[in-house]
Amino acid sequence: MTKNNGPTPVSAEGPAPFSTARLDALPLDVAYADEMASVLADPVLHTFTGGAPEDADALRTRYARQSAGSPDPAERWWNWVLAVRGEDRLAGYVQATVNVTDAQAEIAWVIGSGWQGRGYAKEAAVGLVAHLLDGEAVRTVVAHIHPDHAASTAVAAAAGLVRTEEWEDGEVRWRLDAG
Repeated sequence: MTKNNGPTPVSAEGPAPFSTARLDALPLDVAYADEMASVLADPVLHTFTGGAPEDADALRTRYARQSAGSPDPAERWWNWVLAVRGEDRLAGYVQATVNVTDAQAEIAWVIGSGWQGRGYAKEAAVGLVAHLLDGEAVRTVVAHIHPDHAASTAVAAAAGLVRTEEWEDGEVRWRLDAG
């Protein structure tokens, strides 16, 4: 797969795939649920976000709902799994909720515990932000990060987001305005 260098349209059809140096971001599909249940099985991944790992059945249900898209016509749910190129395995996911009215995307990333410490989160977030800003569809990118989550703070900064003084549900809002 090659890097997508074209504009990122805001469409109802779903997200376009994109690539980074080591990762292929593939549009979410229910077929990924079994492998992703294993990738996301570590309860530690929920330390800052709450909840618990979901089994494959629960992920299939969630992935079907997410893939169907937002019921709000002004909002797009774009979700990708992250495949480690050349290793035929998934390592995590990135997602963006795109508000088409204000050209803003709220993003998040999760890398499975077994794949952490290799720079995948940084690479995926930097690639996601670049992908979203490539074109006119998204002009502002936002992430909400728990103030004690040092790794995600570093990822957000690497992706060009800047910490704001705004808080939402106990998390700090990070923001990048493209213009």
